[in-house]
Amino acid sequence: MKEVKKLGINTTCVHVGEVKDEQFKGAVSPIYPATSYAFDGVDVKRYPRYFNTPNQEMLHKKIAALEKTEDALILGSGMAAISAALMAFLKKGDHVVVQQVIYGGTYNFIVSEFDKYGIEYSFTESDKIADFKSLIKKNTKVLYIETPSNPLLGITDMKAISALAKENGILTMIDNTFASPINQNPVEFGIDIMLHSATKYMGGHSDISAGAIAASKTHIEQIWKTAINFGGNLSDQTVWLLERSLKTLNLRVKEQTKNAQIMAEYLEDNKDVDNVYYPGLKSHPQFNLAKKQMKGFGAMLSFELKEGIDAMKFQNNLQLIKPSMSLAGLESTTVSPTQTTHALLSEEERLARGIKNGLIRFSVGIEEVKDLKEDIEQAIKKAKS
Repeated sequence: MKEVKKLGINTTCVHVGEVKDEQFKGAVSPIYPATSYAFDGVDVKRYPRYFNTPNQEMLHKKIAALEKTEDALILGSGMAAISAALMAFLKKGDHVVVQQVIYGGTYNFIVSEFDKYGIEYSFTESDKIADFKSLIKKNTKVLYIETPSNPLLGITDMKAISALAKENGILTMIDNTFASPINQNPVEFGIDIMLHSATKYMGGHSDISAGAIAASKTHIEQIWKTAINFGGNLSDQTVWLLERSLKTLNLRVKEQTKNAQIMAEYLEDNKDVDNVYYPGLKSHPQFNLAKKQMKGFGAMLSFELKEGIDAMKFQNNLQLIKPSMSLAGLESTTVSPTQTTHALLSEEERLARGIKNGLIRFSVGIEEVKDLKEDIEQAIKKAKS
């Protein structure tokens, strides 16, 4: 097997997975928008729903290189990636153990759909390894984790999860959206399948909806067989936009991560803020674990204002930071998880997971931190008046 030269992260972002413009020698990948390709005398019978158009095929290579896996698959949304991956390995009578605090859409998918298929599921009480171990059954096929978790930025020990799974012949899956491949590569800790809402850091400009899966060739092939039946492919225009966005992934995420650390420390010292959840703070209960398995602590954090300061009044008075549904764009945004990502959970379910009504999730962008601090100060002042 020919040895592949190891490239730097920025070089990988820019050059791996390019579609070469052989005809005109353009500097960027051309777009192949065709939905119909030749079937006779060709090596590959191409069709968009089969995830093998030229733009799709090459983008898979870039994502696999970033996650340090053999292969990857790009789909229409993060939930398309999560649902295709889970359904590819679970059938009637199987059981999955799921981390308690996860993205609300994933939780809703599991509790809304799995009973219809006769798939059993158990949610852990925490992100501790003992909780996973106690729930494993003879029919357990998958351990599903999310670290850092949405929205409380909890950290799960990937190496311990991987070891537990391998002892029991179980597959591991992780939602790696919050960390991105820049701050964390779960395959290095033995995790089998990496999932992303590529809408977030991979897209990075709040203008793309996509999902990504990175894994071994064998696992991707099995997921592909399910994914083609679900039909969750992207248009090649969007695939092209995502490949363009990934070229600056490292530059964007590094800057956002640097800003997030500063903002987390600022909020922790702010007299009007009650709690700050960020794995880069020494006060975070899993700070040392985060240091071991993350290259950077990410650009996501959450916080709670002091009692008496209304979270929505605060957000509605922000002038620079945008109260917005999604996350991970170049621009800083806030959101109330109780009204968005975890709105489908009951209040009792949210509180059991530590998600209070006043919790604010903060996606830190690339703006100057001085401007972000000033915006927060003036919004708190107005919310208190």
